[in-house]
Amino acid sequence: MASTETTTVQDGGSVEAGLDALENQVAGRPTFRQTFVNKIFPPIVALAVVMVIWFILTPIVDDPSKLPSPGAVGAEFKNAWLQGNLLGYIWTSVSRGLLGFFFALLIGTPLGLVVARVKFIRAAIGPILSGLQSLPSVAWVPPAVIWLGLNNSMMYTVILLGAVPSIANGLVSGVDQVPPLFLRAGRTMGATGVKGIWHVTLPAALPGYVAGLKQGWAFSWRSLMAAEIIASFPDLGVGLGQLLENGRTASDMAMVFEAIVLILFVGIAIDLLLFSPVERWVLRSRGLLVKS
Repeated sequence: MASTETTTVQDGGSVEAGLDALENQVAGRPTFRQTFVNKIFPPIVALAVVMVIWFILTPIVDDPSKLPSPGAVGAEFKNAWLQGNLLGYIWTSVSRGLLGFFFALLIGTPLGLVVARVKFIRAAIGPILSGLQSLPSVAWVPPAVIWLGLNNSMMYTVILLGAVPSIANGLVSGVDQVPPLFLRAGRTMGATGVKGIWHVTLPAALPGYVAGLKQGWAFSWRSLMAAEIIASFPDLGVGLGQLLENGRTASDMAMVFEAIVLILFVGIAIDLLLFSPVERWVLRSRGLLVKS
């Protein structure tokens, strides 16, 4: 009997020790080797594969007007840098995109809350928001030019029309997934009205809201590129979309590839630097993501 109790105590201690070890492992910071193997090395391999395929296809196509060599695209980057234009191309588009996204955030967030909480408004404009979200952003460029002319206001209008529906729908989806028990508990503790929205609804709806923000940024960026490609004007400056259109007009595929690479780079950089950390924080705060 004593032996059985001793074995039980030892098993319990082993289980407790195992749980402690697991908790310590989860809470520990990953080593540089783990970070490199899991997060840095895979993109390097993917980039290397793309470059190898590009080098192989260049002599096969053997037509710089259709597929420029990596060296030609690199020379285009070098010339833009030496002329002091490269950072200007990027800043012109990034500043417009981020400012337009900020305005879309200010409009889309309260709109999403109202649609999510007021049944009549949801029935009235909910389907319209879904339809606007599926409408290609390029469709808004011609009417925006007619309404506002070739200026920055037109650019921001196109961004708003592309991003606001995604942000609002993302928040609506997040609010729909809030457990009713949270809302009842909040009301019991006095969190009603604006307090309830700020302290209960928005925190509980964060996963869906962040997903809507990511999609809203994607729509903002694509809307801006469409506006810059179609509505080019000297007073607007040369952004990445205008750079892409200039390459097409000049039949300069090296410039076209330069613009494409920069557009991809900015989109990926904003996602990695801005939205991915926020998304990881939201998931980790809910126990859905561990530090491993």
